[in-house]
Amino acid sequence: MALSRPPSISCSGPLKLSTPLISFLERLQQAALDTFGDTNFDPKFYVDLSLKFDLTTTENAFNKLPKYVNGSLTRKALKNFIEKYLDSPMDGLVYAEPVDFVQVPIGFLPKVKNPKVRAWALEVHSLWKNLSRKVAGSVLKHPELQTLLPLAEPVIIPGSRFGEVYYWDSYWVIRGLLVSKMYETAKAIVSNLLSLIDEYGYVLNGARAYYSNRSQPPLLSAMVYEIYKRTGDIELVRRSLPALLKEHHFWNSGIHAVTIKDSQACTHTLSRYYAMWDKPRPESATTDRESASKLLNASEKQRFYRELASTAESGWDFSSRWMRNSSDLTTLATTSILPVDLNAFILRMEIDIAFLAKAVGDSRTSEHYTKASKARKKAIDCLFWNPKMGQWFDYWFNDTCNADQLWKVGNQNHGKVVEDVVSSLQASGLLCPAGIATSLTNSGEQWDFPNGWAPVQHMIVEGLAMSGSKEARSLAEDIAVRWIRTNYAAYNKTGTMHEKYDVEACGAIGSGGEYKPQTGFGWTNGVVLALLEEFGWPEERSIDCLCHSNIK
Repeated sequence: MALSRPPSISCSGPLKLSTPLISFLERLQQAALDTFGDTNFDPKFYVDLSLKFDLTTTENAFNKLPKYVNGSLTRKALKNFIEKYLDSPMDGLVYAEPVDFVQVPIGFLPKVKNPKVRAWALEVHSLWKNLSRKVAGSVLKHPELQTLLPLAEPVIIPGSRFGEVYYWDSYWVIRGLLVSKMYETAKAIVSNLLSLIDEYGYVLNGARAYYSNRSQPPLLSAMVYEIYKRTGDIELVRRSLPALLKEHHFWNSGIHAVTIKDSQACTHTLSRYYAMWDKPRPESATTDRESASKLLNASEKQRFYRELASTAESGWDFSSRWMRNSSDLTTLATTSILPVDLNAFILRMEIDIAFLAKAVGDSRTSEHYTKASKARKKAIDCLFWNPKMGQWFDYWFNDTCNADQLWKVGNQNHGKVVEDVVSSLQASGLLCPAGIATSLTNSGEQWDFPNGWAPVQHMIVEGLAMSGSKEARSLAEDIAVRWIRTNYAAYNKTGTMHEKYDVEACGAIGSGGEYKPQTGFGWTNGVVLALLEEFGWPEERSIDCLCHSNIK
């Protein structure tokens, strides 16, 4: 098998980092850890602080702080400095009343007949108000004083420590907003993401300057498609298409593109995650340096830092999926993997662009992306699908990959594939009492067992439901019911929606990873509303947790 790998070069398009500001905030972050200790320490907090004065004035004052003989700062001096020279991360975003929010939208979840579930769904709907923000006027006036990007339109934030908009989260937020009939809020999110492509050439991981070294799973075309499907807003489509073409180029050129030749001598070009960064991530710099401390030389550390940032680009930060050794984070090898999901997202992007281009009368672009989608579908079938296992596998293109890990498929029988996938999923061990586990490995990382995440549930459930198979749809509804029940139970216990859940037990909250579990929570809310819209909830069906074994 032949492989053409791209050189380690920067992608086309500007890479704009507020380097002096970020470097100073990283110094502050390290000083805070050294001075205050690691109890309740969150490194992201310090790079999200905004300056009250210009950087030179602030940095000079920091350099003059009194120190002990060993060079460390006194707790009082650092605390007083932060209070005098810096503003809270929350000050950059202020509450924004959604223009299209109503307490009970007309036609809201007509298939939800159970009054208890309906009342709860309206509470989840009301959470959009809690998570709605707009950039403060001070940020627009002095963007150089903070890492927050000055987006023009209101946003929906995930919640808790994530006080800015995030790329792939926004897809499931929008799916929920569409259920809530909040079309203008959904369009505003898309407008903000389009502006990032105009500025950077791609959508950033999130709306902070330190996220400009990477993107996240590319779902912008899907957002535009879903909004257009509901609203028929052809002007949104027309305005979005140039940016979507630019984003497609970003993911299919330079460091993200990999050309590979299969066993039949057919050449395929697929995509991978690859961040434009080889230093500690600013939002986790102290953590990254600690993780890298056991590595022996600078080049090994640079490689590891690139893998950390590239894994963050995947959205799955972190998971044994990307590691050669599930107990050793420094064995991350994300840039050496062709991920199934990334290429499925880009296949969806190509299908969406073809559809949207046709909608505005651009037949040439539509035909081009239809052809591109067929080529990618063939590549996915050839390189990722394993008919014996009934699964698609990530492809590792390093020396641990053997030729017998590849399967030549040719023309697949759709019905047989769906049947195989259903059987494989049922036998996988991933189906648990409260939903689908992210993996079978309990590594302590958050994108591993026993955690379940809203986007994973939704993608699998929606895929099964849309397959055309009654058996697959029945399984999809079973998974959805379990997931909705665990969300409801946890909400009743805690009064909030959560970022992730422990799928071993109904109502259990997820854990693990490099930060405390978060609440809010944008994409979780969106997925619950989308699943309730799809499947409804009969009046006689209980919403309470049931005692049952894994799905059979």
